[in-house]
Amino acid sequence: MAIKLTKNEQKVQKDNLKQFERYLPTLQLKKQQLQSVIMKVRVELEEKEAERVRMIGDLDDWVAVFAENTIFEEEKKLDNLVQPDKVISKSENIAGVTVPKFEELTFKDIAYDVDDYPLWVDTALVKLREIARLDALVSTLRKQSELLENELRSTSQRVNLFEKVKIPEAKENIRVIGVYLGDQQTAAVVRGKISKKKLVEAAP
Repeated sequence: MAIKLTKNEQKVQKDNLKQFERYLPTLQLKKQQLQSVIMKVRVELEEKEAERVRMIGDLDDWVAVFAENTIFEEEKKLDNLVQPDKVISKSENIAGVTVPKFEELTFKDIAYDVDDYPLWVDTALVKLREIARLDALVSTLRKQSELLENELRSTSQRVNLFEKVKIPEAKENIRVIGVYLGDQQTAAVVRGKISKKKLVEAAP
């Protein structure tokens, strides 16, 4: 981009440089905060996913018992007894990013006659609710991670723009204008001296 080689433009470029250099540390700090939070979210996500896998593994002991589910009438299947209702979450601001924070998973209140089911059903329903709750938590953590990573990409791009483009460009513009103005001043001094010498030589 062509720049005007004037004192006014030099001031504009110096003001721009100050603004860029003042804003850059804020962006760098935000980038560090985002990186730190993303690492924590990833660790928590891995822990919850591992916990979910363990809980499903623990159900292996129940698989044979769950097979009894096939003997129930359609409206009395176990799947019908555990029905998630809604995920309760709140919004949280992390490093300037609004993300969902998991609070709870509610279930539809489904009454059933204990006489219609074997004794193990109550325990099985508790396990299934715990797994469903972990599913909702994992899903929320993935959403958090996605939103934070998008913001990190955007912030990193801005940091790179300031560090590698805007600040070097402003410094180079200031240098070029400074050199030009310096040359102009030198040329003016030289012209002044030549004019003065001619006046002296022309004097009687």
